[in-house]
Amino acid sequence: MNAIIKRLRIRRTYFFAMLAMLMIGLVMTACNREPLDIKRDFPFEVSVMPVPKEITKGETVEIRCKILRKGNYEGTKYNIRYFQFDGQGVLRCGDAPPYLPNDLYPLPGEVFRLYYTSGSVVSQSFDIWVGDNFGNEKQVNFQFSGKNTEG
Repeated sequence: MNAIIKRLRIRRTYFFAMLAMLMIGLVMTACNREPLDIKRDFPFEVSVMPVPKEITKGETVEIRCKILRKGNYEGTKYNIRYFQFDGQGVLRCGDAPPYLPNDLYPLPGEVFRLYYTSGSVVSQSFDIWVGDNFGNEKQVNFQFSGKNTEG
C-alpha cells in the first residue's frame, strides 16, 4: 500500500512540474516582443475666417486661424512658415516680431491670429504652411488687391 501511495505522489509531482512548464511556455510565447504601434501621426486641416479682399498700404488685416485635428496626441507641436511672392508686407502672430519668409516659427496653440500689414499699393499674395512635428503640412493662400485710397 505504501508503494502505491509513493507512486501516486511521484506522478502528481511530475504532473504539476509538467503543468508549470507548460504554463511558463504559454506565457513566454504569448508575449509580443515588438513594440506597440501607438498612433501619433494625425492629419489636420487649417480653418481660416474670411478676410478682406482689398487692402491699402500700411493697413493691417487680422487672419483668424484654427487647426482642426482628426485625432489627439498630446505630443503634437505645430509650426508655421510663410512666403510672399507678390507685393510687399509683413506677417506676424500676435505681438511677436515679424516673421521672416521661409523660417519656421512655433505656433502658440491650435487657435491663433496672424496679422498681415501691407507694405505696397499693388496686389499682394502670400502662402502660409502650417506643419506638425510628424511631417504633416497644410498650405493656405492669401491674396489681397490694392485698394485705391484716392476719392
